[in-house]
Amino acid sequence: MSDGTLVLVPGLLCTWTLFSAQIDALASSVQIIVADHTRDDSMEAIASRLLADAPERFALAGLSMGGYVVLEVMRQAAQRVTRLALLDTSARPDTEDVRQRRLGQIAAAEAGRFEDVQAELWPRLVHPDRLEDGALERVVRGMMREMGVEIFAQQQRAIMGRRDARALLRSIKAPTLVLVGDHDALTPPDLAREMADGIEGASLVVVPECGHLSPLEQPEAVTGALQTWLSSSADEQAATEARR
Repeated sequence: MSDGTLVLVPGLLCTWTLFSAQIDALASSVQIIVADHTRDDSMEAIASRLLADAPERFALAGLSMGGYVVLEVMRQAAQRVTRLALLDTSARPDTEDVRQRRLGQIAAAEAGRFEDVQAELWPRLVHPDRLEDGALERVVRGMMREMGVEIFAQQQRAIMGRRDARALLRSIKAPTLVLVGDHDALTPPDLAREMADGIEGASLVVVPECGHLSPLEQPEAVTGALQTWLSSSADEQAATEARR
């Protein structure tokens, strides 16, 4: 990769641990920055902080909430992004049902029932075959506890306030990877296909036997897809620059 820096944006209640396998595999070939998505209560502010902390040119990848941040970065400064990866995410805003669910989860967490919220989230985050995977659940619950109630509420409010990004897709010129687990219950494959169809030249990867947390559930498949994406040819990069 000629530009040298990859910025990763984790999802809701996720830390750098979400991408630990990918960081280990890619760190020898690219500088990796994990964006801070814990200090601001809007997508616009999170994206602005990311841009302030990032180098002038960088590759950018985000999962779920991280994907919403990534799309806001493209709205604010697309010319700085050399490659784009949208993992298990969506360009659509929340439906009213989803918004009400988020508000209920915030209320429960702030009322002292954060463990109940974690238990509610867990079966929607992973492939059905991984529900009894105690090691994976400990990793996921550990990230949730590290983030805590205040950050959870703040991130949920930022997510609810995000803009519809579907019209933005056709303006994206950077080489783009769209990746999704085949059993993602939160942002299912049809939403990934919508994004891939909307971005000229985007590649779509559907990861088998995988839910929403693809970098943790199927780390080798996700790492391989990212390596292919990062190694796009000089000719492809030149074509990208010509389209800007």
